[in-house]
Amino acid sequence: MAAMSGKIVENVIVAKNRQLRTNEYYYQRDCCSAAAPYSHRNLLPFHGGKKLLAWRSGISSMHLPKYQTAFVNRPTVYCNAALSTTAEPYLDKVDFMKLQNGSDIRGVAVAGVEGEPVTLTEPVTEAIAAAFSAWLSEKKKADASKPLKVSVGHDSRISAQVLQDAVSRGIAGAGLDVVQYGWVYDSPSCHLPYNRNGLKFFTNAGGLGKADIKNILERAGDIYNSFTDEGFLKSKRQASESIKQVDYMTVYTSGLVKAVRNAAGNREKPLEGFHIVVDAGNGAGGFFAEQVLQPLGAITSGSQFLEPDGLFPNHIPNPEDKTAMKAITQAVLQNKADLGIIFDTDVDRSAAVDSTGREFNRNRLIALMSAIVLEEHPGTTIVTDSVTSDGLTTFIEKKLGMQKTIMAHCLFAVFECAYNVPVFFRGKHHRFKRGYKNVIDEAVRLNSVGEESHLAIETSGHGALKENHWLDDGAYLMVKVLNKLASARASGNAGGSKVLTDLVEGLQEPEVAVELRLKIDQNHPDLKGGSFREYGEAVLKHLENHVKSDTKLQKAPVNYEGVRVSGFGGWFLLRLSLHDPVLPLNIEASSHENAVKLGLAVASAVNEFHALDTSALDKFVQSS
Repeated sequence: MAAMSGKIVENVIVAKNRQLRTNEYYYQRDCCSAAAPYSHRNLLPFHGGKKLLAWRSGISSMHLPKYQTAFVNRPTVYCNAALSTTAEPYLDKVDFMKLQNGSDIRGVAVAGVEGEPVTLTEPVTEAIAAAFSAWLSEKKKADASKPLKVSVGHDSRISAQVLQDAVSRGIAGAGLDVVQYGWVYDSPSCHLPYNRNGLKFFTNAGGLGKADIKNILERAGDIYNSFTDEGFLKSKRQASESIKQVDYMTVYTSGLVKAVRNAAGNREKPLEGFHIVVDAGNGAGGFFAEQVLQPLGAITSGSQFLEPDGLFPNHIPNPEDKTAMKAITQAVLQNKADLGIIFDTDVDRSAAVDSTGREFNRNRLIALMSAIVLEEHPGTTIVTDSVTSDGLTTFIEKKLGMQKTIMAHCLFAVFECAYNVPVFFRGKHHRFKRGYKNVIDEAVRLNSVGEESHLAIETSGHGALKENHWLDDGAYLMVKVLNKLASARASGNAGGSKVLTDLVEGLQEPEVAVELRLKIDQNHPDLKGGSFREYGEAVLKHLENHVKSDTKLQKAPVNYEGVRVSGFGGWFLLRLSLHDPVLPLNIEASSHENAVKLGLAVASAVNEFHALDTSALDKFVQSS
């Protein structure tokens, strides 16, 4: 298979003798057989920052190191999938640009869902990996005598190993060394159905942006067009010596354990006696209970869904999902635990629950993390996405700051009297655009222009800290919470998770918070051949003009996304989705009546846009 600079792309042999024909879902092992053998390779999370490059993908594994019996005796799945010992790549024409999803690459990796043909095949994936290698070599200007090293990993999706091997072949074939870490965090597919998957790229300078992904996909198209079926099959039979496997889990988890011990004055078991349950949702976060909490002395009985299962049979692993949060809340209450921790599929998002069942997610999680970070970095700027509440702004800039200022006055009263200098611990809330990459990049930018920022966090649970190289690592976020528990106990506070609850005291939360999705019909005559984005922008412009004529409404003076408006004791934000023909509408208010008034204001402004499906909004405003 021809690749860059006339080199031959060498390929690793797919594990065992069975290979996946991705177009018709030929799986690596007989998933319909309870007696199918399992491979026991180490599949370990990767935590970047020290290597030249950390490349992470959303591909997952059915090789279960500890939980190898997870799929035995399960109901038969995908039995319409034929098995084959040969792979037929079917090198059809592919529109690579349709695989771009902002700063990620996403596609259908498994057949079986009507109307969703497989787009992320082995050849496509291999071409993308080869293209990334070429892009990276240009960026790093690598010396041919010293190849660059790329790490590859995946989460718990069922299309795991085949795509990881395809990626590894593409990178190795381009002349770069490959390190397979197995299980990792931060996949781009954590919110997607089982049949989908994706790729995500990082260098030691951080995650790649939209322009970089576009460049890589353009290159991938050219590489793919040079592939032949014969060359592809030949390359799959060739193992590459440049592909290595590394056990990074011990290094990573020991770092998390050490951080908590340090916070408690180097105590060996600072969480001894604490009962903490973990809900991994059958994603990649099951390690946290045994390899982080238990070495710290915590009791973890009652932890649930720790076994990886790419079909997610118990609940969607999503800290925003009500069913998922109900599951961890029930686990905390039933086990009379001090704290509950829940992760999403790939552990780049997390949330918590205190001993009373009070959830720390969305705005409340941001408030908690802001309080913790502001104790360490008074005055720092907290960067969030666009849908955070007005109450959160007040909490960060006034209520939380006021509490700290009063405390400072008590501690430094003599200093203030002598020098007449007020002492402030207030933070600053910088509300930016949706998208974890947008939030992180904005925090990095602020630091570069002299405005200190130590926390970038979305309401979805994506949280990144400056001290952790701006990685949106949900496990590290929870370690910051554990640090607070451990340090409080070390100082004699035996209040358990009440320490955390007290930190968010004063956060004003809305009585009503809804998100309504107004879809744009791209086939409607009103679009007149234009794009849904142009139509959506016209809707937003009209709404902005409408608000100006209503004295009861006030447009936000500083806003980076969509149209945000205050009024009737609440606010609304109408914005255009980053990738889809949808205008999401967020409304928060002190009562249902006031929320309806805000909804009516939007409805009256957009009623002349007939390509806009306002049925969700109409139903809401009629519910008064």
